[in-house]
Parts: sequence; structure tokens; C-alpha cells
Amino acid sequence: MSQIIECVPNFSEGRDMEIIRQITDQVASVEGVKLLDVDPGRATNRTVVTFVGDPESVIEAAFLAVKKASEILDMSQHSGEHPRFGATDVCPLVPVVGITMEETVNYARTLAKRIGDEIGIPTYCYENAALTEGRRNLARVRSGEYEGLKDKLSMDGWKPDFGPAEFLPRTGAIAVGARDFLVAYNINLNTTSTRRANAIAFDVRERGRSKREGNPFTGKIVKDEKGDPVMIPGTLKSVKAIGWFIEEYGVAQISMNLTNISITPVHMAFDEVCRKADARGIRVTGSELVGLVPLQSMLEAGRYFLRKQKRSTGVSDRELIKIAVKSMGLDELGPFVSEDKIIEYQLKKGEGQQLVDMSLMEFMEETASESPAPGGGSVSAYLGSLGAALTTMVANLSAHKRGWDYRWEEFSEWAEKGKAIQEKLLMLVDEDTRAFNAIMTAFGLPKRSKEEQAARQTAIDVATIQAIEIPFEVMSTAFTGYEVANAMVTTGNPNSVSDAGVGALALHACIEGAWLNVKINAADLKDHPRVQEILTEGEKLLQRSTEMVESVRALVLSGIA
Repeated sequence: MSQIIECVPNFSEGRDMEIIRQITDQVASVEGVKLLDVDPGRATNRTVVTFVGDPESVIEAAFLAVKKASEILDMSQHSGEHPRFGATDVCPLVPVVGITMEETVNYARTLAKRIGDEIGIPTYCYENAALTEGRRNLARVRSGEYEGLKDKLSMDGWKPDFGPAEFLPRTGAIAVGARDFLVAYNINLNTTSTRRANAIAFDVRERGRSKREGNPFTGKIVKDEKGDPVMIPGTLKSVKAIGWFIEEYGVAQISMNLTNISITPVHMAFDEVCRKADARGIRVTGSELVGLVPLQSMLEAGRYFLRKQKRSTGVSDRELIKIAVKSMGLDELGPFVSEDKIIEYQLKKGEGQQLVDMSLMEFMEETASESPAPGGGSVSAYLGSLGAALTTMVANLSAHKRGWDYRWEEFSEWAEKGKAIQEKLLMLVDEDTRAFNAIMTAFGLPKRSKEEQAARQTAIDVATIQAIEIPFEVMSTAFTGYEVANAMVTTGNPNSVSDAGVGALALHACIEGAWLNVKINAADLKDHPRVQEILTEGEKLLQRSTEMVESVRALVLSGIA
């Protein structure tokens, strides 16, 4: 899919799984949509559903889900801890890949109009999709909630953007929006007091709390010239927060929406709540993510907490996620399953096994099979990733060496560089096989007519150039690993100097193996300008690699003599 958007509708039912399933079945029925997550909450009586796909398919799935919810949910019987005003309370669209916010806004308004016209639900547009500035803020759109909706709809300033200005007891209203990626995040406290939880929420949320005269708790609220309360801002930007008591767990929580995680990431929100809670004599015991979170958020959190411990951050993604989970207590209320909670891992589900997902035994057996792929190109890339991994290991060991604590940042930076090289080479393991398969596909194209013959040859040439570019990229990437290898041989833990040396040898084997793939794939296209350029640069790169590996080898031998 060239364009992908995410939809995160919130339905006002979190207890009856059969009702929830009827709604989510509508989403799953649409081709081109992947249902990523269904997160019901008993106390909030609300279910957050997350799905992705191409825009047209997502719009169709969202419409069907909203329609089904309007048929089987009854808002006149609903109660729950979370603010709400409709059976489908909110339905935001989020740009993910290949699509702008402006395009997403158009899709959101199209969906809102369709809901209003075809289902007949009062529909408001909010955030980036808002038709008026006064309706950007969801809290303002939803003010008064369901109980105040009848009166609100009768006000001149609150006529819905689409659909009837009529109170429908069963469905209520819906807010359809377009927004940046939002992380719903709850922080658990060792208190049952909603009032104290709210006090902490007001401390941190961007909106803050109302300014009061005299006593900050009971004094008269100060208002501006327009009659609006004067607010004392909280400490965190792009954060909405309230405090509530969750009977299911027997604790109070700070319920947060992080509306821009590049401004306030999850780990910063957690630490700030810890500080504010501690100042009020309350302890944070853990937290929970509602719905999905981007992988980068978890990796950044892992690095943040490792830096606080003065430990190397150049460890595996799995280890970074583990550190993030344990540091923020994300598993306090239930297991944190990365494959279910991280959006990139969810998207990979059902894609079929890649080479890099195989065990060592499986990869070896697949390589040894009678299939021509994976071949020398993929094996070369994997050799390079192992070489980079060895140099990364030496950097991590050096960061933790007794007596070298003051050097942890130095070696952490080297480990980060090594990890980046290792991950890119690992990605190229599968890219090389895909390039080979593309050539095979091109050769299989029909060649009955002259037109088909010409199209087939063009496809073969394009695929072949790609099959030359990939191993050349393997060479170029692996060569950058020498910087880390050389640094670890000369400045790293002396007990691991041979490991760094083996890493350099593996990098050279990778480069020479990839060069052989460049040469064989270039045999029939030597006159192509780009191929000539790659052959020239590749020859130089191989020569430099030979010189580098010999230099590192000599340093290793002198160090262990």
C-alpha cells in the first residue's frame, strides 16, 4: 500500500465481549484493512479499537463499525469512568505512511459527512479536521458529555457539522477527527483518592489548573476579561490528563493522552508524574499503555532509562523494550506483549517468515536446500551483521568494565554505531533475496510479441540493476563497521580484542562476498553507466577493505602476543 492511515475509534462498551466482537467483525470484513488491537476497559466501559489500511478501505471499515455500534449500543443505559457522548464516542484518523495530514483531514470530513447523512448521527469534526477553530479541542466538543447533549444540540453554537441537530438517546453524538499519533497512557498510584490523582494530573497536564485567589484549593477562581478561568499551566506540553479511580484494580490512576510524543514522550511523562506524585507523598507503582505504541517510543524509553543508570544504550531492541517495560512498570496490571502492543510488530504479523526471523539452524538449512535463494549475497550480508555485532559486543563490554565507569558514554556511542550497522546489514539479508526473486519474476514475463519482449527485457534490466545495487550497499555498509572494529581493538576492553578482530574478519568476508555478487550480476550490463560506476567504486572499496582488515589483524596480534 502506497498510503496507510490508522483509525482508532472508541466505542462505549467495554464489558460485553460479544457486543464488541460484532463491531470489530465489521472492521475485519473489509479487504485492505488490518485489525491491530481491541482494548476493552471494564471500569471505563469503553473499547479502543485500532486498525490500519489504505484510506478508502479504512473509511469503509470505520463507517460499518459506527453503523453497527449505532444499532446494538444504547447510550441511555451507559455508564463509565471515561468522558463520552456517543455510542461511537470518537473516531480519529491518523496518517501513518505516504499520506499528509491535509489528505487525512479530507478523508475524515468525508467519513463524518457519510455518518451524518447515511446513519443520521449528529457528527462533529475535531482536531485538524475541525471546520471551525472552536471545535479543535475534543474536550470542548464533548463538554457536557451525553447527559448534557440534548441541551447542547439546541444551542445555536453547537449545531453538528453533519447530521441532524437532534438528540438521539440510543446513539448520542460522534466526534470524527484527524490527528497526529496519540498515545493513551495510564499511570498507577498507590492511592485510592481520585482527588489526589486529579491534583497530580493538574500538575502535569498542559492546560494545568484554574488560578484561585488566596487559598489555592478553595479560593475564588480568577477569570479574565472574557469571563474564562485564568489557568496555571502544567509542566508537560501536548499532554491531557485526569485522575480517576479504577475499581477493577483498586487504585487511582493518572489517565493521559500524549498528543505529540515528539514533544512529550512516554518516558518523560512517566518520570514527571513520579516527581509530582512524590512531592505529594504518593508513589507511582506502574503504568499501562492503552492501544498501540510506536516502536521508536519504546526504544527511546529504554535508552533513556539506561542512560540514567549510566549503561550502554547500544543493546538490542528486545533489551531496550525490556528495560522500558520494567522501568515504567508496564507489566504491573498484566503482561506486556510486544507483538500485541507495538504497532510495527503488529503490522508484521501475517506477512510470512523472513530470513532474519529464522533460527540459526533454519537459516542454515534453508541456505543448504536446493533453492537458489538465499545465496551468497544474503549470507554475505549476514556475515557482515555478525561482524558488526561482535564489535558492538566489545563496546558494550567495555562500557561495563570495572574501573571504566567514567567511559560508559564513550563506549555507548560506539555500541550505538555498531548496532546501526548490524541492523542495516540484517535488513539487507532479505533485500538481497528479494532482488534475486525480482529477476526470476522478470524472466518469467511473457515474450510472445515484440512489445512483450521489450517490456520483459526492461523489467530484467531494472531488476538486475537492483540486484547489483543491493550487494554494493552491503559492501558500503559493512565497510563503515571498520571504524568501530578499529576503535575497539585500540581502545576497547583488552580482554575482548580477539572478538573485535574476528568482527573485522567477518566484515571483510562480507565485503568480498558481496563484491562477487556485484560482479556476477553485472556480467550482462557492464556498459550501463550506473553499473560501470558501481564496478569502479566496488573495486576501490574491496582494496580498501583488504588494507583495513590487515591493519586490524596486525593490531590484534600485537595485542595478544
